[in-house]
Amino acid sequence: MTAKTSGRRLFSTVAQQLIVYSLLLVFGLAFLLPFLWTVSSSLKPPGAGFRFPPEFIPREFVWGNYPKVFEMIPYGMFFRNSLFVTGVALLGELFSASLVAYAFARLRFPGRNFLFIVLLATMMIPYPVTMVPTFLLFKTLGWVNTYLPLILPPWFGPAFSIFLLRQFFLTVNTELAEAARVDGAGEFLIYLRIMLPLSKPALATVALFGFVFYWNDFLNPLIYLSESSMYTLALGVNYLRSFRGGGDVAVQMAASVMFVAPCILLFLIAQRFVVEGIVTTGIKG
Repeated sequence: MTAKTSGRRLFSTVAQQLIVYSLLLVFGLAFLLPFLWTVSSSLKPPGAGFRFPPEFIPREFVWGNYPKVFEMIPYGMFFRNSLFVTGVALLGELFSASLVAYAFARLRFPGRNFLFIVLLATMMIPYPVTMVPTFLLFKTLGWVNTYLPLILPPWFGPAFSIFLLRQFFLTVNTELAEAARVDGAGEFLIYLRIMLPLSKPALATVALFGFVFYWNDFLNPLIYLSESSMYTLALGVNYLRSFRGGGDVAVQMAASVMFVAPCILLFLIAQRFVVEGIVTTGIKG
């Protein structure tokens, strides 16, 4: 290979990488633009959000919009409510989904594949189809205006989380479980002592997806909660619109930034586990 040919290949490789990374940067900025606009709007003076042409960078940074959120709504109470609902629901999802996924991946029983197909088919049912029957069920049980309709369903294993964890359990070496069975371990002990410690990346992925879903859930708290003292943060941020003087866009955007901050922080902390979990659960592109 001559030096000229080698130089051409190097130039071609560098050019291709430059194009790919440039496109990724453009698409990344496009996805990041709404969040940047939210942060920018949260620092604008009152009424500046309705100016035309719109200003992406405020002429004056008004940091007082953030303390104003605490004056308008009981932010701490709403935050604790969201943390409770999200924490209990997420704990139930991780336990139930991992247990069911282990059964589908490792246990042999009649109708296993058929039941798994039925489980996947439930993901195709739109939520509005089951919303009214579910509400009538919880109303009959007397659970309306309680947290039970929000935290109890995840304890029965969400289908998507079961699918992710099953795909991961299928990749675990079966010799580990066989060795444990030789030593007298039962299936639940194998699940608890072997599978769960090995599935930290997959569990982190499921936990992140679940946290984002339960933390951002607006419709279910709106349906089942009627007392403002029980509102989650998603309802609390929307509650700003009903306050006199709190309906300004800047205050609402400041509340939105504080609302989404835990999701961003959690993703930054668990990013390495999430990427590894996505790769090992079979949903990579």
